[in-house]
Amino acid sequence: MQLLVTGFFVLCGLGIVLSAILPENAAPRVILWAGAAASLVACAAGAEGLVGRSGFSLSLWAIPELGTLTLTMDHLSALFLLVSGVVFFATSVFSARYLEQYAGDFSLRWFAVIYHALWAAVAVIFLAGDAVVFLISWEAMSILAYLLVNFQKRKEEDEEAGYLMLGMGEAGFLAAALAFLILGRGAAGLDFASLRAAGVGLGGNLRWAVFLLSFFGFGVKAGLLPFNRWMRDVYAVAPANACALLSGVLLNLGIYAIVRFNGDLLPVRSAGPGLIVLAIGTVSALVGILYANRENDLKTMLAESSMENMGIVVAALGAGLVFLAEQAPVLAGIAFIAALYHMMNHAVYKSLLFHGAGAVDSTVGTRDMDRLGGLIRLQPWIAGFFLVGVLSIAALPPFSGFVSEWLTLQTLLQSAALQSAGVKVVFALCGALLALTAALAVTCFVKAYAMSFLGISRSNGLQQKGRVHRSMRVAMGFLAALCLLLGILPTYVIPVLDKPVSSLVHAQTADALVPPFFTTSAAHGPLPPAFVADFHEIGAQVGHSVLPGPGLVVLHRGGAANPVVFAMSTSYMIVVLILLLGSTFFLVRRWVARRTRTVRKPVWAGGLRPLLPALTYTATGFSNPVRVTFNAIFHPSEVEDSSEMVAQHFRTAIRRVVEEVHVLDRIFYRPIRLGATKVAAGLARMHHGRLNAYVAYVLLTLLAVLLLGRYF
Repeated sequence: MQLLVTGFFVLCGLGIVLSAILPENAAPRVILWAGAAASLVACAAGAEGLVGRSGFSLSLWAIPELGTLTLTMDHLSALFLLVSGVVFFATSVFSARYLEQYAGDFSLRWFAVIYHALWAAVAVIFLAGDAVVFLISWEAMSILAYLLVNFQKRKEEDEEAGYLMLGMGEAGFLAAALAFLILGRGAAGLDFASLRAAGVGLGGNLRWAVFLLSFFGFGVKAGLLPFNRWMRDVYAVAPANACALLSGVLLNLGIYAIVRFNGDLLPVRSAGPGLIVLAIGTVSALVGILYANRENDLKTMLAESSMENMGIVVAALGAGLVFLAEQAPVLAGIAFIAALYHMMNHAVYKSLLFHGAGAVDSTVGTRDMDRLGGLIRLQPWIAGFFLVGVLSIAALPPFSGFVSEWLTLQTLLQSAALQSAGVKVVFALCGALLALTAALAVTCFVKAYAMSFLGISRSNGLQQKGRVHRSMRVAMGFLAALCLLLGILPTYVIPVLDKPVSSLVHAQTADALVPPFFTTSAAHGPLPPAFVADFHEIGAQVGHSVLPGPGLVVLHRGGAANPVVFAMSTSYMIVVLILLLGSTFFLVRRWVARRTRTVRKPVWAGGLRPLLPALTYTATGFSNPVRVTFNAIFHPSEVEDSSEMVAQHFRTAIRRVVEEVHVLDRIFYRPIRLGATKVAAGLARMHHGRLNAYVAYVLLTLLAVLLLGRYF
């Protein structure tokens, strides 16, 4: 393990040096070879950390008053390192040709240096064994991410988006640092073991303070409401490969920090924090998918969808925290597995979709879905891979998103095991809202794929300006294959995820979720013989002679009255889908087609021939029902409504300019901004140039300080 970790940092350093000294046009190849090699080593280290029995620890330097800085790896950090390695590997391969479009306009050398430095900073966050290393690497990651986003500054608005991300990230960093200070003030050191021990004796009010500071501080990076204002603007201006890293890696840093802090260092003891996490995650998911539905820019739509997916992950985490506080460790473990499964799925399919958006933008020159259309004829490979990502993110079986979202909803339905009626109501409401979110996600990505790749182009000048290089297709194909494998092999993924979860809930969850049906006899220890025999009869043991593992059915057992709480098998589902699609194809092509005479004629559209692009269905028209239905949330305001008249009798034109105000700006940020403006205006009136008044201000301030010191 130490060799793998050392090799990873050596490769990142080599990438930085080679990017700095080699010619400008060599930077993409450095990312391809050094970045991909470092990513593969990171994947190997993460896999070893997940399957290995012993942990990893490396002492760095001893600093007076702060202790010894260390790097450690447990199952939780190994999982996030593995997922990040997969995303960085695919992005490194994709970037080799994608970055060529920026040659001559922007510094590719600078991008490559930042790229490898950011990868190293991300890995240090996962490997940090104390608060000092964690906070230093977190700050380095924030600065490097800002530099990566501002790689292509074309307009002043682009730079403002980067500053917004940096500013909000710094605010979250300060809140998280304060949480570490409160937790560590009575600790023997700042290493995680000492902080974990100090948290046992922390009082109730301080525990609440640490929870709120850490959750909302790290929630900024995870893209949670109300601190995700930066995401929309940043994703719109960043290159597509940087967006893939932002969504597939950097958002996961917020999830990792929340789990590390509130599940490991200072586990919650009451249901209150878990309910807050559940509610914030649910509302974030709903608001994110609502705004994704109304977006017509492909990258901005994917950015809003990232908020939705992070909301689902956090909602599952919140459910797990509630179950853990209510002494239901197995249900808590299932909820945490659902959260980590969805985090992993989102990293893979969202990176795939951002790569697809980048391939579209680089070859046709636009991301506006109102202008796209018919790309499946120009880019069949990209259309196929993008379809896999769309089916995954829409949670359609047998692809990856279905498993994690299904597990999340099933977990919320287990609130019947809780005692409090109020908690059950919260779970029911959040479950209903997440179900609505899932339905809106299908609508959103039907629009995204249909309006971009199907039909005809809605722009007369839309032509393919270049071809999608093989390396870009290979990167997308790799991620598309992972989307399928993560979807059809959940019984192999869940036991791996159980390793980091078991250390959080102190219980083995995999046996309760993936029963070992691959047995030679019906008499298996943990399962009643009759129960095993019944499921053997319906085929749960199919493949036991050729496939290793615990079976192909995800199933949660209940009591005697309800032996099967829920069950599902995407492994069998894909076989059934292949048989259904194959038989349908055979019947249509071999039986119906032979008995039907096909006549091909030009398309008729109201007497127009050929069909004009302006008369086709647009992305705006597709999403209009969602706009109308949820108008109370979007709440646009018309700032101009003018008409031109002829002889005061005939209206010739009406023009309306609609100002779109995001619900966060309207409810949260605008009141704060107006309040701050009023306070500043009041303070400005104090600067009137009268010396006596200034002396009075000083005396009043001194008196206030003395009184505070006297009584507090």
